Amino acid sequence: MKLFRFGQPGAEKPGVVVDDEYLDVSSFETDYTEQFFATGGMARLQQFVTARKDSLPRMPEGERLGPPLARPSKIVCIGLNYADHAKETGAQTPSEPIIFMKSTTALCGPNDDTMIPRGSEKTDWEVELAVVIGKKATYVDEADAMNYVAGYCLHNDLSERAFQLERNGTWDKGKGCDTFAPLGPWLVTKDEVADVDNLRLWLTVNGKKMQDGTTANLIFKIPFLVSYVSQFMTLLPGDVISTGTPAGVGLGMNPQVYLKPGDVVELGIDGLGTSKQKVVAYKAG
Repeated sequence: MKLFRFGQPGAEKPGVVVDDEYLDVSSFETDYTEQFFATGGMARLQQFVTARKDSLPRMPEGERLGPPLARPSKIVCIGLNYADHAKETGAQTPSEPIIFMKSTTALCGPNDDTMIPRGSEKTDWEVELAVVIGKKATYVDEADAMNYVAGYCLHNDLSERAFQLERNGTWDKGKGCDTFAPLGPWLVTKDEVADVDNLRLWLTVNGKKMQDGTTANLIFKIPFLVSYVSQFMTLLPGDVISTGTPAGVGLGMNPQVYLKPGDVVELGIDGLGTSKQKVVAYKAG
């Protein structure tokens, strides 16, 4: 299945893509929340859609797409998980995964505007494959890890490099700004992804190709990451693990290039759809 959510921020409704049609399943019992995943909601939703797909209403034309799952308990990110990205930033290839957290208040829809944070001069892009957890995971064995995965999403792990690297603290400072986690357009269930270790991922800025990589080059693969992260924290249903970005970020260029108001970022991953964000100046909300 391909799950999506639509409507205005904070009032999104659940939907499912069937035969390229965006169906409104708000008559289903629940939104795509932690409880939905924890209580077998994926299987019930499949049965619901199979029984009613010919009568379900279509998503209204022109509706905003929201993030494809309701706000998770956490967004866990893996740093420097492609050797070419580590090299371009002058960092050593890690011997263990680097973990940082991205604020859940950064979560937004796949085509929402990216707002430059107040005082930012180094806002950067990062196309990433995100893994969505399907059931509670604590001290999971690598061999069993994929049983805890519900599916995958496209994610732009936007980053403010000065906040991240020059402000005397953890990476989290530059990762959790508002609008810095556009997710989607869909949550694609794992059964629809034949080979998650061989997906092309790409990103353009103003039509210019910046990133063009493949998940075949992940240093730490998804089963290992799920197992590894679960050694340090309990992963709850609906939690997100973003698996790292390939080379081609603004930080790694000479001279460095960063986003400015008016720029347009487009990105995609094979089978997981595409997204598009217009960059806008900071404005108080």
